[in-house]
Amino acid sequence: MIDTLLKFGLLPDFAIRMGIRHLLAQRLRDEAQPTEEALQSYLENYAADLRTRQIAEQTQAANEQHYEVPAEFYKLCLGERLKYSGCLYPRGDESLDEAELAMLELYAERASLVDGMSILDLGCGWGSLTLFLAERYPQSKITSVSNSYSQRGHIERECERRNLKNVRVITGDINEVELPVNTFDRALSIEMFEHMKNYKRLLAKVAGALRQDGMLFVHIFTHHRLAYHFVSQGPSDWMARYFFTGGQMPSHDLLSRFDLDLKQVKDWKVDGTHYQKTAEHWLNNMDRNRERIMELFVETYGAKHACKWWSYWRVFYMSCAELWGYREGQEWIVSHYLFKKVGAAK
Repeated sequence: MIDTLLKFGLLPDFAIRMGIRHLLAQRLRDEAQPTEEALQSYLENYAADLRTRQIAEQTQAANEQHYEVPAEFYKLCLGERLKYSGCLYPRGDESLDEAELAMLELYAERASLVDGMSILDLGCGWGSLTLFLAERYPQSKITSVSNSYSQRGHIERECERRNLKNVRVITGDINEVELPVNTFDRALSIEMFEHMKNYKRLLAKVAGALRQDGMLFVHIFTHHRLAYHFVSQGPSDWMARYFFTGGQMPSHDLLSRFDLDLKQVKDWKVDGTHYQKTAEHWLNNMDRNRERIMELFVETYGAKHACKWWSYWRVFYMSCAELWGYREGQEWIVSHYLFKKVGAAK
């Protein structure tokens, strides 16, 4: 019933947001453990299960869910740098363009980047980080990895337009991509690890690509204590069905349980209100550009389904805003980590 109402846009935003908050509270109840000991046991078993899986699962479905729509859709929703991930609002009143840049600059600071480094951008999206790095560090060589040919085409066109000669884009499934060995001073990955499963194998692959003193910086969204998979088991698992197939919500400490090849040396928590503001900006941009976006949806999904997908995308952005705004941004957060190779000099 709710799904039908959503398809036809019959629910007002306040009712949708109330429903989202109800589902978030239900998720917390479902995932709760009775004691701290039980939680730690659950997380250890969760990590053990991840070690038995592929690096990523259902990659084709996940790719199609977000990149079936043309790049123009994202240009109408995101900021000028097309950063399809959480942004940073140090003052609280930044524009989306300012918030995109603020987060990119924070990555550079926390990863200790300097010009001349060889840098790997793992899961590069529409190139917000790649292009920022290529311009900021002209003597550096940037290698970007994406599983989307449309993203690769966009990045290469932007490099040509900006006359950037220091970028190379690799396209392929992360399960199969062969990374150059012992090549990079830094690897950065922005909101890709949530789509992964076997962190042991993934971190081993990244470690092999880093030089001995190289480091990995990771930005992922997390829950501050819980970890769970996005699995569609019914109408309420809407996000898993349409937008996050094969994904997971890691706990903040989950990656520290995979320290065989790369050891976590630093971590930071960015409260969820920054992502809340990001998603609200995306939603406002979508609403402001309704006419052109509906034309794109007719071209992409067909006239019969365009209104349904208009509603679904709006609810997706509202879901993101409500999730990261929950409990004043202290429940679901963004986590940053810095890793170094095991055995590297201190």
